[in-house]
Amino acid sequence: MQTQKTIDHIVNWLKDYAAKANVKGYVVGVSGGVDSGVVSTLAAMTGLKTLLIEMPIRQKEDQVNRAWEHMNDLKSKFANVETLSVNLTPAFEELYGIFDVKDDLYPNEKLAFANTRARLRMLTLYYYGQINGLLVCGTGNKVEDFGIGFYTKYGDGGVDVSPIADLYKTEVYKLAKALNLVKSIQEAIPTDGLWDVDRTDEQQIGATYPELEKIQKEYGTKTADDYEGRDKEVFLIFERMHKAAQHKMNPIPVCDIPEEWRS
Repeated sequence: MQTQKTIDHIVNWLKDYAAKANVKGYVVGVSGGVDSGVVSTLAAMTGLKTLLIEMPIRQKEDQVNRAWEHMNDLKSKFANVETLSVNLTPAFEELYGIFDVKDDLYPNEKLAFANTRARLRMLTLYYYGQINGLLVCGTGNKVEDFGIGFYTKYGDGGVDVSPIADLYKTEVYKLAKALNLVKSIQEAIPTDGLWDVDRTDEQQIGATYPELEKIQKEYGTKTADDYEGRDKEVFLIFERMHKAAQHKMNPIPVCDIPEEWRS
């Protein structure tokens, strides 16, 4: 991968998009993971106003520490970077009470409330983006956004631009190394940070990102019968999640009304 060319291309793309949209820059939610670490760095490199927001919700201490180590590092390097922490735990707990969530949650209820965390963060990013004249910069990568749909609709999927959505997760790690991100970010184990207990992406999905990327690159040209062993297991995981996530990847269905009915 030609990392420097890719970095320059994305930075210029972000600069051009902001100029055409007539905005001051970008707001990025920083989680302590590699995706938001890379995106926030690329946004900072534009020279445009870049607001980095850490938004804890019952967050693990190591995730908070990684986020702030990265944000402080960027702030020390780029004069256009501003940082902010918005503690969303009280708002989350209020909703928890309003919705009358029971302690013995059903599986769908657990997932719904995990997704509520992501949607609270989306609301926060758009609020601070609007009052500062900034666009919300997404942090999703290719395998998550267009492979298995491993994101929250109208949560971390609710963004204005998506600069790394054409990069596989392994390529994002290569950019992190080339950008010399702090070591803790480069070595962070992928997790969505939406659960009270530690749940890595691999534990939730049942496959690693390199395994998923191999299938995604071949998907549509091969079927389950073309694989065996572990590859077949991962293919079935990928296909199941890919099909279930089509409502996230495709435009909202519109019920068309015949034109002759309008007269």
